[in-house]
Amino acid sequence: MADFFSEWWSTAIAVLTGISILACGLLLWSQSKVKVKIGADGKPLPAETTGHVWDESLMEQNNPLPKWWMWLFYLTIVYSIGYLIVYPGMGSYKGTFGWTQEGAYQKEMKDGEAQYGPLFNKYLNTDVKQVALDPQAREIGQRLFLNSCAQCHGSDAQGGKGYPNLTDSDWLYGGAPEVIKTTIQEGRHGQMPPMGAALGGEDDVKNVANYVMSLSGAAHDPIKAAIGKGKFGVCAACHGADGKGNQAIGAPNLTDKVWLYGGGIDNIMETINKGRGNQMPAHKTILTDAKIHLLTAYVWGLSNSGSTVSAADANALKQIASASVVASAEVAADSK
Repeated sequence: MADFFSEWWSTAIAVLTGISILACGLLLWSQSKVKVKIGADGKPLPAETTGHVWDESLMEQNNPLPKWWMWLFYLTIVYSIGYLIVYPGMGSYKGTFGWTQEGAYQKEMKDGEAQYGPLFNKYLNTDVKQVALDPQAREIGQRLFLNSCAQCHGSDAQGGKGYPNLTDSDWLYGGAPEVIKTTIQEGRHGQMPPMGAALGGEDDVKNVANYVMSLSGAAHDPIKAAIGKGKFGVCAACHGADGKGNQAIGAPNLTDKVWLYGGGIDNIMETINKGRGNQMPAHKTILTDAKIHLLTAYVWGLSNSGSTVSAADANALKQIASASVVASAEVAADSK
């Protein structure tokens, strides 16, 4: 790909652009030579035809273009030449204005930060849990979520297959405010390797899948589950001997009934055989620290209860979260 952006390509693009403009001008000039012929009586003669006939008698005549139309085309050529002088378009030539898409984007971001930055920054030094109780902060956080997170987690934050639900209490890496903030800033890269060969084959995969289902009380074959328990040691390195997972590495808890890719024997066997790979992109280069702080508070507030805050705060959180879900649903409905 590096060769595509070499100076040769820049020259070729500039030459082709120039030839295209010149060709348009020559075409217009050639068409301007077509004149209406006047007879001896001073009246216009019938126009010559191009030889194209449709529907038996509908003929295409070779009439000259109206003068206003010709001049309009000439003006577009003049405009294009002026545009290519001041803006980039002729290969690597940057134009007299020195305009770039990146420069325009950076200016817009800078202007936006100057205008709205103080609104975000006033929450930066406030504890996340307190920010989560502020109605205005929640509203701002919700908009940040809809802009940056809803594409994967949904406008209601309830996720989907392969995308975690952020409204429950099940967390792959932990649900403490500082952990959520780290997840947003740095991103996550979850990886489960294919384990079918390590377990010994399809029968053993099915046995282990039945054992995994038994951990959460799902319907399973008890005989196969008993055989699979002995093979589960291969999985215990990440999920733990008790199957309760390991938040330090993002290994899911297999004893609850929360399934990122779906429960059931077929889905679990597919996961064991093929592995899973999931990535949450880092947002530290996209969002400012103040925006990440507000977003952290919004996400944390979606799933917390009285076990982590006072009874009064928990009630306030519940009301805010309910209002948020309703507002998200309205946004989703408006987008349909």
